[in-house]
Amino acid sequence: MQGKKVLIIEDDVNIASLERDYLEANGYDIEIQYNGAEGLKEALNNDYSCIIVDIMLPGMDGFEICRRIRKEKDVPLIIATAKKEEVDKIRGLGLGADDYIVKPFSPSELVARVTAHINRYERLLSKNCESTIDKNDVVEIGGLKIDKPARRVFLDEKEIILSNKEFDLLLFLASNPNVVFSRDQLFDRIWGVDSFGETSTVTVHINKLREKIEKDMSKPQYIETVWGAGYRFCQI
Repeated sequence: MQGKKVLIIEDDVNIASLERDYLEANGYDIEIQYNGAEGLKEALNNDYSCIIVDIMLPGMDGFEICRRIRKEKDVPLIIATAKKEEVDKIRGLGLGADDYIVKPFSPSELVARVTAHINRYERLLSKNCESTIDKNDVVEIGGLKIDKPARRVFLDEKEIILSNKEFDLLLFLASNPNVVFSRDQLFDRIWGVDSFGETSTVTVHINKLREKIEKDMSKPQYIETVWGAGYRFCQI
């Protein structure tokens, strides 16, 4: 765990200290920022293996921080919130967070989530580094082109910026055209058995993908909803 840095953006000194103590006990190097604007600056100017963001912060709220970070970096993001409303969880995930944790939470659960997301992210990077380019490394359907080794997506020759999970979800569906997958199946496949969360995460990411690749959200060309069953990628 040596050298893996985690940024905590949290205005409650006691909670931040507790998170720091448990993560440091598990070998992580911790940086804490208590102000939203300063936390964002720290996140953008330095490299971290994972960032934990509180929602209610002075200077800038956690939602805006997630949005701004995700525009520039693909680091694992976990939001921490005292709010239990579904809309807050969905909003955070929709802005690019990979996971959320509701206060009060078990510090050991936080450590488990941080470790799971970092490990998954590193596995993806390792797999990409070992890839060699051949005709099977590019998926092309209609005007959509998915470059697997580079983890880049193009729509009508224009690059579309996706988060890690959005890319994984799109690639999996596009690699299995015309097959219907339930939310549970997609959650297990993309988020994995060591992940935490709810299958509503799948719906959020499907909607974000549609916003980015569909010309008409009301009549999806690529990702189709099969009511009562799940989703499928249409072979155009």
